[in-house]
Amino acid sequence: MQAPFTTLSTFRDTLAAAPGPDAEAIAGAQDRNGQLTKPPGALGRLEDLAIWYAGWRGDAKPQINAPQVIIFAGNHGVCAQGVSAFPPEVTVQMVANFEHGGAAINQLCKTFGAKMDVYPLSLETPTADFTEAPAMTEEECIAALQTGWNAVDPAADLLVTGEMGIGNTTPAAAISAALLGGDAADWTGRGTGVDDAGLARKTDAVAKGLALHTNRDPLEILRCLGGRELAAMVGAIAAARHYRIPVILDGFICSAAALTLAKAVDGALDHAVAGHLSAEGAHQRLLDALDKEPLLRLGLRLGEGSGAALAIGVLKGAIACHSGMATFAEAGVSDG
Repeated sequence: MQAPFTTLSTFRDTLAAAPGPDAEAIAGAQDRNGQLTKPPGALGRLEDLAIWYAGWRGDAKPQINAPQVIIFAGNHGVCAQGVSAFPPEVTVQMVANFEHGGAAINQLCKTFGAKMDVYPLSLETPTADFTEAPAMTEEECIAALQTGWNAVDPAADLLVTGEMGIGNTTPAAAISAALLGGDAADWTGRGTGVDDAGLARKTDAVAKGLALHTNRDPLEILRCLGGRELAAMVGAIAAARHYRIPVILDGFICSAAALTLAKAVDGALDHAVAGHLSAEGAHQRLLDALDKEPLLRLGLRLGEGSGAALAIGVLKGAIACHSGMATFAEAGVSDG
């Protein structure tokens, strides 16, 4: 299905009309979990994950057979402010690396049986420098949201969205500060490894963006301070909700993009879990604001969806135990 929205206003309406989890499947999964051959609660958070997943898939005994990982790539005009340790050309080069199977995310997708798709978004035309103008027009933002929505395979049973875009921790920091408050310095980190002077430039750019763009509507913040790949992730996460496909969020950039959904419509991220806590300093604060406990804490700061892709294994393990274990009755084991 093509994206059912053509403006930010109709996108918000689409979010508001999104379905919730299946209460009957949740109840069935809870009942099954109580009969499995293990002490109550012995699998800890894996039990909660399995029940959560079952609810969104509408199946008390679900399987994960078709995970999809989508990488969106974009370039940013704010890079003119010297906010990154790498030039924008690297975005194009890394897209080629993804397409040829040479990146970390390619290896993780192979390991966990995920289909991987890559969408470069107008890399030859960076967004506007948000210290001087809105990053995107409404038309550009909608086009990116639609690309993300249309990229989701309705037959997928799990979604990870990743990104590639030199300089994109800067818009992520700006979005976080605009939506959650605090100074630019509270949200701005070293990203790909900028030195002290680069961090100062980056913080200054975020502060200028916040001062210039004062509308605090979440979708306007995405348009004015975000980027095409961030908007595409937002569109994909929204589409996953439409199809009742559970989502694993990646690191700081993905979480900042997803924050615009959470702030636009209450409960818009109920179908998502946080894959990992990244090494980007403000990510913990962002996850706290989203009320998401990360599945992994491994000090990753690569992006590409890599931390979330790694967490596919955790969720697959949860579902394998939930759906594959015998009940006490099936195993002929006394349950006490």
